[in-house]
Amino acid sequence: MSEPCPHRGLTLARIRQPRLDIVRLSLPGSSRFFVTDAPGGDGGPEPLAAEIGDFLKQNGAHVAAMDLFGPADREAGTLAAIERKCGPIRWPVTWIDGSACAGKAPIAAQFYAIAGPTRPVVLDGRVVGTIVEDDTMRFVVFAGLRPADLKASRGDQTKSLIHQLERALELVGMDFHNVVRTWLYCNKILEWYDELNRVRNEFFRDRGVYDRLVPASTGVGTGNPFGAALVADALAMAPLKPGVSVKALPSPLQCPAPAYGSAFSRAVEITVPGCRRMYISGTASIHPEGETAHVGDVDAQVDLSMRVVKGILDSAGYSWTDINRAVAYFKNPSDAGAWDRWVKANSIPAMPIVVVKADICRDDLLFEVEVDALRLT
Repeated sequence: MSEPCPHRGLTLARIRQPRLDIVRLSLPGSSRFFVTDAPGGDGGPEPLAAEIGDFLKQNGAHVAAMDLFGPADREAGTLAAIERKCGPIRWPVTWIDGSACAGKAPIAAQFYAIAGPTRPVVLDGRVVGTIVEDDTMRFVVFAGLRPADLKASRGDQTKSLIHQLERALELVGMDFHNVVRTWLYCNKILEWYDELNRVRNEFFRDRGVYDRLVPASTGVGTGNPFGAALVADALAMAPLKPGVSVKALPSPLQCPAPAYGSAFSRAVEITVPGCRRMYISGTASIHPEGETAHVGDVDAQVDLSMRVVKGILDSAGYSWTDINRAVAYFKNPSDAGAWDRWVKANSIPAMPIVVVKADICRDDLLFEVEVDALRLT
């Protein structure tokens, strides 16, 4: 399906292949691709690498950033397979130890690719981000961020990771006020989520983040190949002309997350001439007052979480068909069937989603979902 836009010559296309789910945003002179490779069955590194390599070759594209989901002991073999098919990996990668849920392949990928010019962000000799710039804004996608000292306390590792992101932002002429979205993949999150929030809250107060834009965010419990307390991704943007805006969006069905101590916006939207992008934070089964809803009932938790997501989408004029990327996290892999049941019961169109195992930030939460949406105007 292809959708033209009268502004700036934009075209939006949604392409489904046997393994890949692709959303292509075409601009004059370049294209951006949001790609999900999350097949069912027993797919491994070689088929995944072949699909990625074929896609890049066919579209004249290169990867700007990549998330890989799978057991940590598969990281080295998967990266080696990708290099055999695609050449040296010169883009940032985050490996998320989110083992597959029932019926899903052990390794899945989501990546942002560009057919057009980009510039790498190199910090301490390592590529940690990619700059994608057009006449409206400078957009930077970061991946593979991790603490400098992996032996430090969890709180100090969190401070270190945020410092790494600040240094990377300085390299592209930005600061934390330009950050619109973060992902925090925290090892054993249930043991130290309060500490994570304390460190983040202190940083936000110190940098005046609460006085401007509080980023959308996901914080879930997954391991990583480095034994770090956490690894992270982030998105940042800087307008280059009038008509570009970024704003936080509330959730019609939930209270603001800072009301119960978590420093993130429910959603953030970027608007440029001809296009809007929405980033919905990790969303779980939480009452408007901030308490967990439907304890012990995974189907009810999935349903409430998705009604919250729909409320945010509806409030800003988006629909399910505008989703260009999503991740569903289940505490228990055996519960993953609840996602398929919800999709079927609600006649939801196919969406580009990865379904993985991860701990949620509360022990009684069984499910969390995050959604990105893209719409032409």
